[in-house]
Amino acid sequence: MAQNWTAEIRSQEGKGASRRLRREGKVPGIIYGADKDAVSVAFESNFIKHAFENVDLFNTVLTIDVKGGETESCVVKDMQRHPATGEVSHIDLQRADEKSMLTKRVPFVFTGKNVAPGVKMGGMMTILQPTVEVRCLAKNLPTSITVDVSKMEAGTSLRLSDLALPEGVSITALSHGNTDYDQAVVNISKPKRKG
Repeated sequence: MAQNWTAEIRSQEGKGASRRLRREGKVPGIIYGADKDAVSVAFESNFIKHAFENVDLFNTVLTIDVKGGETESCVVKDMQRHPATGEVSHIDLQRADEKSMLTKRVPFVFTGKNVAPGVKMGGMMTILQPTVEVRCLAKNLPTSITVDVSKMEAGTSLRLSDLALPEGVSITALSHGNTDYDQAVVNISKPKRKG
């Protein structure tokens, strides 16, 4: 899911300049990476406020049209919020061209709980990892990874290596080649015996 954003180049930097920008209804940001110089930018704060209502935003490749600069493909690398108001106060954007590999945290979406045999028997499903770090090209970046638990029996778990991954996506923990990193993602306990 692509999104188009518009930014303007910031000529002044530093805390004072950032405070002035925020008073003018703008959010300072920076675009960096891909062996190019970093570019200081600013966004309309109302636009940013609404953009961050989308939970998939951190795993979406954005097209940033920089007025007076060039159009950049980026992903949100970091975002700071004001401690009191919760308003977005700064955004870090990493360039994401076709050739660059990205390492990002992606949420799991668990499906099939209602039909899982282990849950039907009275077992409790426990999510052990809500997210996972993946590595892929920007064009392959998933907004989430679906974990199908519909066939899980009581007393079993699904590990990272059991997951079906989108094409071109790898889990960084599994790249170590050590089974210690193949952690359980979800398990279903055996039902407690009534006695």
